[in-house]
Amino acid sequence: MPASYHIPLSRQKHSLIEDVQGLSIGLITTSIGLTFLTSLGFITGQTAGLALIISYLTDISFSWVFWTINIPFYIVAWFYMGPEFTIKSAISVTLLSVLMAVVPGLMPFGGLNPWFGTVAFGVLTGFGLLGVFRHKSSLGGLGVVALMAQEFLNIRAGYVQLGFDAILFAVAFFLFDPRIVLFSLFGAVILNGVIAFNHRRDRYIAD
Repeated sequence: MPASYHIPLSRQKHSLIEDVQGLSIGLITTSIGLTFLTSLGFITGQTAGLALIISYLTDISFSWVFWTINIPFYIVAWFYMGPEFTIKSAISVTLLSVLMAVVPGLMPFGGLNPWFGTVAFGVLTGFGLLGVFRHKSSLGGLGVVALMAQEFLNIRAGYVQLGFDAILFAVAFFLFDPRIVLFSLFGAVILNGVIAFNHRRDRYIAD
C-alpha cells in the first residue's frame, strides 16, 4: 500500500480553492443569518453583539463598527494562533463587513416573525461559523479567544462564547427592552449550541 495512505487524515490540508469556497459559503450563510437578526432589531453575543449594540446606540454602520473593534484581536491571534489563522480571520471579518453592508438591502422583510427569525439566525449563523472555523479562520474578536481556549485548554469554543455572552446580555438588559434581549438571548443559545455540539477537532478529517 502506498505510504500516502498511512498519513493520518487529520494532517491533510485544505487547498486554496477549498478554503475559498468553504469560507465563502460560511460567510454568506453568516451574513444571511445576521440579516434576519438585524431586521428584527435584535442583538447577539460575542464581538458581533457588541458591534450591534454600538451600532444601535450610535447609528454608526454595523459594518464599520464590527470591522474596527476587531483590529486589536488580530495582534493576539498573530502570536497565539499563527499568521495563517490571523490573515484568514482578517479577510473573513472584512468580507463579512462588506456583505453586511450589501445583503440586508437584498433581503428586505415586510413582516418577519420574531420566533422564526431568531431560530433562522441561530441555525444559519451557527452553520456559517462552523464553516469559517473549519477552514482555520474566525470572525475575530471573542471568537479568537474562544478558539484559543479550545486549542490550549480543551474547552469547547461554544461554551466559552456562552460565558462571554452572559456578560454582554446582562449589560443589554439595562440598555434595551427586555423582550428584545430575551429573543436575542434565545438566538444566541441556538447559535452557540450548534457550535458546541458540532465543532469537535477529533471529528475533523482535515485541517
